[in-house]
Amino acid sequence: MKPLTIHQGLVAPLDRANVDTDAIIPKQFLKSIKRAGFGPNLFDAWRYEDEGQPGVDCSKRPLRAEFVLNQPRYKDASVLLARQNFGCGSSREHAPWALEDFGFRVLIAPSYADIFFNNCFKNGLLPIVLSSEKVDELFRLTQANEGFSLEVNLPEQTLRALPSAPSTTSSFETSFDVEPFRKHCLVNGLDDIGLTLQKADVIRAFEAKRLSEKPWLGADPHQALAN
Repeated sequence: MKPLTIHQGLVAPLDRANVDTDAIIPKQFLKSIKRAGFGPNLFDAWRYEDEGQPGVDCSKRPLRAEFVLNQPRYKDASVLLARQNFGCGSSREHAPWALEDFGFRVLIAPSYADIFFNNCFKNGLLPIVLSSEKVDELFRLTQANEGFSLEVNLPEQTLRALPSAPSTTSSFETSFDVEPFRKHCLVNGLDDIGLTLQKADVIRAFEAKRLSEKPWLGADPHQALAN
């Protein structure tokens, strides 16, 4: 998992509440568990005119010009601004996989569905919770100022607007909360496997001791049957 410390990125405003995980990545794409390659199908039904299917080249599909992520001004956005209850619906982990694969590292919303919120941290995404008033302000700034970008400082737990475009006329700065253990994992790029591997020496020592005390546990079952 890629560490996240200080991230600077263009903001894309998804002005919809209760965005469910089937909208984030539709059910027909759940056959794969590779964790990569889902970016082209993020918000598939909203981004394209036709119905997407696994293995189809998305570069040749007709786009819905009005959808926010298809607008040139939001190309390469890496901060997604959303409304309340983002990520509701099913618990599919493919949803954060698709967001991360598309290029998002930070999400900002007033609230998230619990399972989706947890899955984000496990997959290198930072879901920031801000008040509805601050989210409203960010929507206003993003829509009024082309190129509006934010600096997200996870160690300091701060957000601030960047003077990234001549049209940016307003400032924005605030702090956000994040649970210390989750913060530690993101800053150090540790998913569940990475956390386990930190104890690799302890695990090896335990296994060696276990086999020395109960050597039959290490026997080849096929060889045992042959005997």
